[in-house]
Amino acid sequence: MAGTFQFELVSPERLLLSAVVTQAIIPGSEGEFGIGAGHAPFLSTMRPGVIKASSEDGTTYEYFVRGGFADVSASGMTVLAEEAIPMSEIEADYLAQQIKNAEEDVADAKNDIEKQRASLFLSQLQEVEAAIRTA
Repeated sequence: MAGTFQFELVSPERLLLSAVVTQAIIPGSEGEFGIGAGHAPFLSTMRPGVIKASSEDGTTYEYFVRGGFADVSASGMTVLAEEAIPMSEIEADYLAQQIKNAEEDVADAKNDIEKQRASLFLSQLQEVEAAIRTA
């Protein structure tokens, strides 16, 4: 199948998705990036956001991830997510709790580095919340 590659999304609990896709959009730590068939191998960390993968038949898979790693190789792409939930299952209460937890982490930070990391994570969650509200 020209123009396709194997995509797998794995969380600590289970394999969430194993599909042949034409493209994937990933929320990388340095910004969102896209992968297509034949992409050069690389490894990236991820920030909280939404992974989107599309198959040849037009099916789109969307998952909220809380972070992790994306590994692109000659055999395809594997995403190792810290936490991953299908977008169809995301509830406003869940995201609100994640934001509340992140706000507490900012308040409880013991030094400037911890506070900066917690603040970045909080702003990323708030971006996801805003994106979901407008979707």
